[in-house]
Amino acid sequence: MPRLLHDALELLLAAGPGHSKLTVNLSKLPVMDEQHRRASGTRIDIAVPVYNEERDLEPSVRRLRAYLDESIPFDSVVTIVDNASTDDSYAVATELARTVPGVRVIHLEEKGRGRALRAAWSVSTADVVAYMDVDLSTDLNALLPLLGAVVSGHSDVAIGSRLVRGARVVRGPKRELISRSYNVLLRLALGNRFSDAQCGFKALRADEARALLPAVVDDEWFFDTELLVLAERNGLRIHEVPVDWRDDPDSRVHIARTALGDLRGVCRLLGELARGKWRVDDLPRNAEELSEVTRFAGVGVISTIFYLVICGALATRINLYLANLVALLVCSIGNAIAHARFTFSGYGPFSLRRSAGAVALAWCTSVALTTAALAAAEAFRPRSGVAVLAALLAGTGAAALVRFALFKALTFRSHVRRLSRDQPAAPSSLAA
Repeated sequence: MPRLLHDALELLLAAGPGHSKLTVNLSKLPVMDEQHRRASGTRIDIAVPVYNEERDLEPSVRRLRAYLDESIPFDSVVTIVDNASTDDSYAVATELARTVPGVRVIHLEEKGRGRALRAAWSVSTADVVAYMDVDLSTDLNALLPLLGAVVSGHSDVAIGSRLVRGARVVRGPKRELISRSYNVLLRLALGNRFSDAQCGFKALRADEARALLPAVVDDEWFFDTELLVLAERNGLRIHEVPVDWRDDPDSRVHIARTALGDLRGVCRLLGELARGKWRVDDLPRNAEELSEVTRFAGVGVISTIFYLVICGALATRINLYLANLVALLVCSIGNAIAHARFTFSGYGPFSLRRSAGAVALAWCTSVALTTAALAAAEAFRPRSGVAVLAALLAGTGAAALVRFALFKALTFRSHVRRLSRDQPAAPSSLAA
């Protein structure tokens, strides 16, 4: 990673997104000229959907473009997506694209925020795609933590949240109640772990966006929720950034109509999830999971061979059941270390002490299954070496499936990440 980009991300991650406002002193960052931006090797595409915003469009885009040029250490483009405006928004957007470097425009004949984002992200050639509302209700100081979480490789998706600790929100009680009620409903109905589905401030890896888009049905306001639910269900890492947010009194959002559409979307998504229609096979993350299964099986085969050798050697000196218990204990510890180094190496450093619960539970499960299998073998085929071997293989095979589930759930898991100051993420290059 070029030194300039490394320094910028170090400052970003040292501040930590657990604060209401980014504490990075941007004046300490190196000057972001065009040469340095291109040297970073990362390109950002920020979509700005608009509908009848002729008055606010030009000042907002100029302000955003100036902020990107002065404060963001990545090459970037702002894509204005005109959602079938009936005023002069498209003309204003076209003029901005003609006169302001780093601005382009897309015109659509139909309305819908989801439709706008789908159109912009589908044709983008950037590494990271993002979007924000044209009113810039979210303080732009949250933009660097948002983009940095994805560019650094720490997370797959980053979202602004008005509902986590550290966020500062100025809006009326009616909108506050509706927002909180909607997100509580989502958690109860869909079991998601992110806190704010509808904040117009998100970023994600472009390759993962292109994989997710065909699976997202909604083209309006529920698009955000559906995208995030599918991302989370498919194991993508979601990072939440607390934002400073001020309600736009001139918002074009029709609250009752939007709420009704969202409720219909929740009901539809519940049905699809119940039928198992949530997996997106083209996601790079799912390809990694397939690779994880292959590596897990490889480590499991080697562990099983060692287990049989140890158990067989001990069985000539002590009781077979005791030999099984000792062999499983030795191999369970070695198995966990091997999986940490080879199967789940992308999940950070492994600590046997912190993972003792999962390892102990996996060992107990293995002991129970193999003991039951041995007892069954002796009952049906007493003193049969083939039956004992088959019982041990069956028991350890069943235990391996349980072990994989335990490790994924308790030790090596993807989750919504909210880092604090004392838990910085080490920056790394964006994986293609």
